[in-house]
Amino acid sequence: MRLIALLLACVAITVHAGQDYQLSPRQIAEGTWLLEGSTDNFAKANGGNIVNTGFIVTDAGVVVIDTGPSRAYGEAMRRAITAVTDKPVALVLLTHHHPDHVLGNQAFSDLPIAALAGTRKLLDEQGDAMAENMYRLVGDWMRGTEVLLPSQTLEPGVREIGGHRLRLLGLRGHTGADLAVLDERTGVLFAGDLVFYQRALTTPNSPGLEAWLADIDSLEAQPWKVLVPGHGPISQDSAPFAQMRDYLGWLDGLLKEAAGRGEDMNEVIRAPIPQRFASVNLSRYELIRTVSHLYPKYELARMPRVDGAEQ
Repeated sequence: MRLIALLLACVAITVHAGQDYQLSPRQIAEGTWLLEGSTDNFAKANGGNIVNTGFIVTDAGVVVIDTGPSRAYGEAMRRAITAVTDKPVALVLLTHHHPDHVLGNQAFSDLPIAALAGTRKLLDEQGDAMAENMYRLVGDWMRGTEVLLPSQTLEPGVREIGGHRLRLLGLRGHTGADLAVLDERTGVLFAGDLVFYQRALTTPNSPGLEAWLADIDSLEAQPWKVLVPGHGPISQDSAPFAQMRDYLGWLDGLLKEAAGRGEDMNEVIRAPIPQRFASVNLSRYELIRTVSHLYPKYELARMPRVDGAEQ
């Protein structure tokens, strides 16, 4: 019996060890650190670590940008911060409500967690369902994870924290409530999921691709030096913005033209992916999802009103 118990304990330890996020902060500017996720889809192999999170070490404490996909990720993030600095975490900023960015909130429950009002509302409405879906996708990585709502509401504007002037930008293209954070001291722009780079964008809550394109213009016009996308590698040039603008424009044109021809969803999802997007991971997978999310709006826009009035 003792041997069996010992073997079971060893198995449990091995399983637990295999679920270590092994977060390795990488410094990208003065006092600014990145935790870079993969550009893959959610899977048990990665524990949902497909997201870029980060933190800024200021004189008044650490500012965290997003908390990751699970309680375990958030806890690993706090350990990673401690390995870099002995300054306490002062504030958590959430860029939007999607699960890979906010389900680590429990690890920061003793601290102010701030988000736009719309982000809090969407997380309150959709959080439990998203968390349940994450459990299905990544399994035991989610153990103990529950939705924790932000404790503070952010207004767009400028916030001074410990010698860092943070410009808080309230935008809407990805979810209807999207926060981007520009540190004016270093020029680091945390764009959240308004920018995907070398990974196809997701559209489940987007109010429309035209709104998203307008946000890309607004972000690119900021005085940034280092761009941190929500997914994909960081950049010091405008390549991510160019790719986003090209990709969004292609999607918009594809959906408009398909609706004009009266194609159904099954036809649209089989549309060829342009060769220039060959390096963009998950393009086919996300096209299928985008068609389900947005194509009905394009179809509706092409339908004449039965009363003859203009739409």
